[in-house]
Amino acid sequence: MTRGVGGPLVAPEELVGLLGAVTVLDVRYRTGATDGQTGRPAWLAGHVPGSAYVDLDTALAGPAGASGRHPLPDPEVFAAAMRAAGVHAERPVVVLDDWQGRAAARAWWLLRLHGHRDVQVLDGGLAAWRRAGGPLVAGETDPEDLAARPPLPGDFTPGPGDGMPWVEAGEVPGVGVLVDARAPERYRGDVEPIDPVAGHVPGARNVPTDANLGPDGRFRPGEELAALYADIGAVPGADVAAYCGSGVTATHDVLAMELAGVRAALYPGSWSGWVSDPSRPVERSVPSA
Repeated sequence: MTRGVGGPLVAPEELVGLLGAVTVLDVRYRTGATDGQTGRPAWLAGHVPGSAYVDLDTALAGPAGASGRHPLPDPEVFAAAMRAAGVHAERPVVVLDDWQGRAAARAWWLLRLHGHRDVQVLDGGLAAWRRAGGPLVAGETDPEDLAARPPLPGDFTPGPGDGMPWVEAGEVPGVGVLVDARAPERYRGDVEPIDPVAGHVPGARNVPTDANLGPDGRFRPGEELAALYADIGAVPGADVAAYCGSGVTATHDVLAMELAGVRAALYPGSWSGWVSDPSRPVERSVPSA
């Protein structure tokens, strides 16, 4: 149930003192955001000194298809993107976004999956960085920006990870505790703004990503998260997997469970992959506790 340096999160106040000694990846991305609100245009307008922008759609996911809207990227494509961003095997990495960690957690998970052992998510994202008085620079060539950048290119290559599990669609029905990270109305099937079918995987329990966060937009303490997930049976040693709409925000729940001492698998295809096969069952009623 660790926080800060040494755990999966780093506080904005801590990152201020680490600039120049860590590789900072900016993976700003929000579902439904229009061009200029997030992504590279927003990075150019102002970013943490030394940070490299990483595009979620092309670097952290493969082409959309039967495996979902954001399937896992080819390991070599992912590794090449990480090297271009300055990721080194022996240099710590901090990942941030403008979505309270929902996109950054995807990069954290992929780096851990592919063998990088020192990766943290900026707790609270860019908003928390600003509140803490963290500096921002604009454009590509600010001297402060260049001074904080890691050597380019990096030397990261995919290798054995540290046990970040994931499951295929055929394994999902056998998962002991299946966690749906989407908003409650999507989980219930009241609305479905993105995918062609509404509802959830039968037996899944809903822990929306908002539940992982405190009023300040930062992750709740590990003890609170442990209690939250214990309510649905996600406890240390349990067989747990998480999914969302396309396998991005589910990593936020995976990270929250890591803080709670629970190692959870990711179902990368998530709801978009599940409903690509019309023979798979769909549920709209809320399961009893």
